[in-house]
Amino acid sequence: QNPKTSTIVKQLVAEGNAGELQKYFGSRMEFGTAGLRAAMGAGISHMNDLTIIQTTQGFCRYLEKNFSDLKKRGVVIGFDARAHLSSGGSSKRFARLAANTFISQGVPVYLFSDITPTPFVPYTVTHLKLCAGIMVTASHNPKQDNGYKVYWENGAQIISPHDKGISQAIEENQEPWPQAWDDKLIDSSLLLHDPYATVNKEYFKDIQKQCFHRNINKETNLKFVHTSVHGVGHKFVQLAFKAFDLSPPFAVPEQKDPDPEFPTVKYPNPEEGKGVLTLSFALAEKDGAKIILANDPDADRLAVAEKQESGEWKVFSGNELGALLGWWIFTCWKNHNRDTCAIKDVYMLSSTVSSKILRAIALKEGFHFEETLTGFKWMGNRAKQLMDQGKAVLFAFEEAIGYMCCPAVLDKDGVSAAAITAEMASFLATRNLSLSQQLKAVYHEYGFHITKASYFICHDPKVIQQLFDNLRNFDGKNTYPKSCGRFKVSGIRDLTTGYDSSQPDRKAILPTSKSSQMITFTFANGGVATMRTSGTEPKIKYYSELCAPPGNSDVEQLKKELDELVNALEKHFFQPEKNNL
Repeated sequence: QNPKTSTIVKQLVAEGNAGELQKYFGSRMEFGTAGLRAAMGAGISHMNDLTIIQTTQGFCRYLEKNFSDLKKRGVVIGFDARAHLSSGGSSKRFARLAANTFISQGVPVYLFSDITPTPFVPYTVTHLKLCAGIMVTASHNPKQDNGYKVYWENGAQIISPHDKGISQAIEENQEPWPQAWDDKLIDSSLLLHDPYATVNKEYFKDIQKQCFHRNINKETNLKFVHTSVHGVGHKFVQLAFKAFDLSPPFAVPEQKDPDPEFPTVKYPNPEEGKGVLTLSFALAEKDGAKIILANDPDADRLAVAEKQESGEWKVFSGNELGALLGWWIFTCWKNHNRDTCAIKDVYMLSSTVSSKILRAIALKEGFHFEETLTGFKWMGNRAKQLMDQGKAVLFAFEEAIGYMCCPAVLDKDGVSAAAITAEMASFLATRNLSLSQQLKAVYHEYGFHITKASYFICHDPKVIQQLFDNLRNFDGKNTYPKSCGRFKVSGIRDLTTGYDSSQPDRKAILPTSKSSQMITFTFANGGVATMRTSGTEPKIKYYSELCAPPGNSDVEQLKKELDELVNALEKHFFQPEKNNL
């Protein structure tokens, strides 16, 4: 019943444009553990009013099956600032339609009255003990995209088998229910609640438990620049700084207000590094700021840059900031916990494609480190399991600039991470140390961990399948490569098939998934490289790392060695010319 998408379809039918219609209606968006992510537009392959209604009807029925007290507890729904003029879709509209679906079935809905960062949704699920949460966002994807991200009652993103169960329920509930389109009905409903004020107060109170140096924060002369890259982060990072008694960061004026067009950047993704930070660098130079903090548009990730003595800016990789935050959060914990026995219940987590620096710190300091599959859904769920057993999970991170620094949010959170990073930098400044100098000190103490990651773009699933099949049948059937150029392979773990050469029974310990490709190669020189497909983009990614024991400080030699390994990986395993990548 949306006149805009309806007109688009009618026009294609009138023109007899079968090709476009096939694109719109050929296959339904797949509901996975990350929920939905697709372009906004007409048809069942896109995010629009109808597909949001259908998805929410399925999700509602699935929750009714799983929770007898759904009508007592309810769900929370948040949204970012995305909008798409030509199809009339927007995150706010989708959130209202989703709320209407639940309310029509007598389920209470805590619908935020305004845009919020993604981490506020899992926070609200936990804080108000709700059955589930939905965040309408496409994070840092291109502007035409939107998404529908789902959290379970434990406050973490859903993992299998919930995705399959919800997907099946969507298939069974495609006919819109009687009042599905009339979202105005919710405004007069007693089942509609607005958690905005409460959550804003409670969240900033909760993250203060991670503030350890209030006096330093009050006095520091260090200046910060913050950009929210046309997303939701501005107001919330200002409030986080206030909660830590830090002076507010300078906001990049052209980027501080939400704008669904993302006019000043090619991609609204701070992971892309310097291109996204051009305006931040200019403002920092003008205001004499040493450190830049950048959130992605839904403020669940954080990028950090620091001005070096040479005048150059260094943008920290996700692994480097993970090393710094891991060191910092453990140091703060240690200074506040004099009981030496407590350390046996302390944990840190990172994903299997992230740097192993936390493992090195844990080994030396005596706490536990665990790795999980890629993505915060795994780290959030594992953290909750450990916390339920009375363990303290201090920190979790992934190389894609995602950090969980605060146990009140079981997902990545760029708002709390921004304030904690600012406090860490302010503390280091009192010791005349920069972030870069402290990073070197961490590597000197725990061993250098040099990482390099990139990706190839490939729009043809057949080529991707062929590339990975080739690696599994490299020298004849069912044989993996024994070397990569001059680098000898010493171990292989394939989480698509469940094979792990390092285990006595050759079976991988981490969960396996046939629907996504992922192979990790360990090399005789101490290098590790993982190749995997992306769940949300047409990419084949690789992650590589060289870990040196403490004491080996010839960084340039290590970098050179890793560069050669990566070149060999690209040439022999990806074969970009042959595969047209």
